[in-house]
Amino acid sequence: QVRLVESGGGSVQAGESLRLSCTASVDIYNRYCMGWFRQAPGKEREGIAVINPNGLSTYYADSVKGRFAISRDNTKNTVFLQMNSLKPEDTSTYYCAARESHVCAFGLSFSYWGQGTQVTVSS
Repeated sequence: QVRLVESGGGSVQAGESLRLSCTASVDIYNRYCMGWFRQAPGKEREGIAVINPNGLSTYYADSVKGRFAISRDNTKNTVFLQMNSLKPEDTSTYYCAARESHVCAFGLSFSYWGQGTQVTVSS
């Protein structure tokens, strides 16, 4: 069982930045594809960024490309989501997820999920 704990959410003004962190309870290096998803009330869950197990490949949703960056520190079993130039439409609950595979994409099944962290962006 993999436990994921997110942190770093909060309330900011449009144009500001936040960095989310997700720490796993197991060694994720070269084993787990990690992703960030978000879901706002009344909306479907949206995959926004994934990073492959060795950290060499990343993929982003068009809605965040150029503004958000996913990275991982395998020595700390932690994945980050740097969010810049935040917009009100980024307001959502953000979830970290893990998939034990080298195949890494939004549409695939992620077995492990964090509890979520709220991000609120006001105009």
